[in-house]
Amino acid sequence: MSTVPSPEHPDERPDEESSIPDEQWEAFLRDASEGGGAPAPEEPSARARMVTRRLREEADAQQRGSSTRRRWRVRLGRRKKARAAEPWAPSGWRTGPVWQEINGRAHRRRQVWSALGVLLAVAVAVVAVRPSLLLDRLPGYDSTAAASPSPLPAETVLPTGAPADVEQAGTPTREHPFRGSPAERWADGADAIELPPAKAVGGMSKDDVALALRRTKEFLVDANLDAAVLRGGQPTRALSLLEPKQPALLSQLERSLREPSRNDNPLGLFSRFDPDEARVAGEVVKVRGHMTFEAGETGEVRVHADYTFVYPLVRADGDGDRVARTIVRRDVTMTLADPAEWIVTKGKLTLESYASEFFNSECDIDDGYFHPVFPGDAPTGAPATGPSKDPYDRRQSLMDEEAQHEECGTVTRT
Repeated sequence: MSTVPSPEHPDERPDEESSIPDEQWEAFLRDASEGGGAPAPEEPSARARMVTRRLREEADAQQRGSSTRRRWRVRLGRRKKARAAEPWAPSGWRTGPVWQEINGRAHRRRQVWSALGVLLAVAVAVVAVRPSLLLDRLPGYDSTAAASPSPLPAETVLPTGAPADVEQAGTPTREHPFRGSPAERWADGADAIELPPAKAVGGMSKDDVALALRRTKEFLVDANLDAAVLRGGQPTRALSLLEPKQPALLSQLERSLREPSRNDNPLGLFSRFDPDEARVAGEVVKVRGHMTFEAGETGEVRVHADYTFVYPLVRADGDGDRVARTIVRRDVTMTLADPAEWIVTKGKLTLESYASEFFNSECDIDDGYFHPVFPGDAPTGAPATGPSKDPYDRRQSLMDEEAQHEECGTVTRT
């Protein structure tokens, strides 16, 4: 029996062989010879045979494709056997090059982070030792302004040497008037004048000694730190602490304030600046020195004070940011006597001796004011004829004859 090509599949050829299986024909012939009445098998139609063949071909194709995929997976497993725990697993999950590449990147990242960690630790250590290496590079940061130098311990005796140069010197400004000066580490104002512990001496009680120390400090503060006096005012309170039964001394001091001259100059005891020329920058004056006491004659205690005052100054008209520093050193000896032993006023100080020196002020101008020389300006007073000196060098007492110079000298720093 023959078939014709299907109109739906013109490419298919007619099947030349019977579509009835041999097993079915043998069963029919056996039944016929035994006299059975089984009908002869019918051969399927051409269309049925075509459908059957197509289904068989599709099954074969699927089987071949499945076999191919299995072979590919086997080959992949062999090739990656050293890497894959499960050769059949798809790449990118647990085995294969994607997983290994991820591990490689993670390893490299760990190496990079380890290196960065070491560099960061080194950088932190360096900055901890020298913060300026980092802070100096911050926009608007001023290393010398931001530095907070540790304050010096209180002075109890004259030092054995001059203070060293400031490591980070710089130009002083209104905001930082002590920049570049050893005084930056000094204490401020009246707090710098520390009193030694009082004790009874020379027939004077502990309370009497404490009073003498306290009144001496009050005199120094009123004469050298009072804002009104620094602006050129009269040192009224300081004068009120002195023994009124020293008429000659009080008369001389009052005359020097009223009519200053070379011989009667109030600057020997009082710090004053011309209010039309300069004023103190801010509210801080740096001070360093010490105070001691000893027994005088019977019924008398003698107090000795040696202090240096550093005044930062700006122009009175507020023009510019330039700051000048005038340095004044004072050596004063006061006595407090017992009225039962001496003809004195109770609680008043007797000015026994005093000496002073000042730096960075115009020479030979005797009008009762200090006249600072600002940076960049030339002195207008008489030329300096005396020796050069460091105004911060406190090694030698002003009472020593070698330390006393009448000439106006120059300074090595301010």
